[in-house]
Amino acid sequence: MASLPVINVSVKDLNSNSSSWAKTCDEVVRALEEYGCFIAVYDGVSSQLHDAIFAASQQVLDLPYEVKILNTSDGAGHGYFGQSPKNPGFERLTIEKATTKEGVEAFTKLMWPSGNDTFSETASTFVHAVAQLEEIVMKMVAKSYGVEQHYEPFLGSTDYILKFNKYESPKTDEPRLGLFPHTDKSFITILHQKEQGKGLEIKTKDQKWVEVDLSPSGFVFMAGDACTAWTNGRMEAPVHRVMMEGKKDRFSMVVSSYIRDLEIQAPQELVDEEHPMQYKPFEHYKYIDFHTYQNSRKLRNPLKHYCGV
Repeated sequence: MASLPVINVSVKDLNSNSSSWAKTCDEVVRALEEYGCFIAVYDGVSSQLHDAIFAASQQVLDLPYEVKILNTSDGAGHGYFGQSPKNPGFERLTIEKATTKEGVEAFTKLMWPSGNDTFSETASTFVHAVAQLEEIVMKMVAKSYGVEQHYEPFLGSTDYILKFNKYESPKTDEPRLGLFPHTDKSFITILHQKEQGKGLEIKTKDQKWVEVDLSPSGFVFMAGDACTAWTNGRMEAPVHRVMMEGKKDRFSMVVSSYIRDLEIQAPQELVDEEHPMQYKPFEHYKYIDFHTYQNSRKLRNPLKHYCGV
């Protein structure tokens, strides 16, 4: 059975001038071109921070329903999500602009009007560590494609969303759909889960579902629709779903990135006879609005429908 590539991108083991760095670049690009994702082994999140962020997750998800629904947003998949007939047992809270002090503090004050400094500090530390993982990997991608000058402007124009996810166990060994199949509308999505186990499944190019057996030290690094467009289709956002079985709830953290103020446009270096331009330039948040308000879930390929050439 196929499995996702596992790639070591730990900071202590990589030097941009070393042969191991070049080898890792090749592995990363191959994995993203073949699967749209891979499992990153990354040392930027310590075991202590892992424990702390999931303690924080438990704390916020255990708040009363009437408090959690205060977490609202205009963005698709942001804000509080729960009690949906399509995804029974799935619950999510989100912090927007999570790498900013204002974003984290606004969310914390909403959930705990009297404050919760430990929660704020833990959430901020975690999201900054994961954002660094995205930067490391995308610099590898940009270097490999020879488009560093086109990626660098994104570094100052990226918003990060931090999501706290909970999937209730079905209390049975019969698999149950925990989250419907979809691609992410982000630029990049990075997923980290509390305990060793399966649940996340990725659809391969030959239309087979691959179970992701993710350890607590692993991070699923996944291309979103915006990355598909920016790489001119070389890195396709993978269709994925969550399947639940057994008697244990599943908890995961997700960090998603979105590009503001700049158009998503494939660099000319990635356009040639073999790879003609596939997508028109677009603004990322306008694509999110399209997904939110135009019922794009019924479309087989929302990105192509929105900005395909």
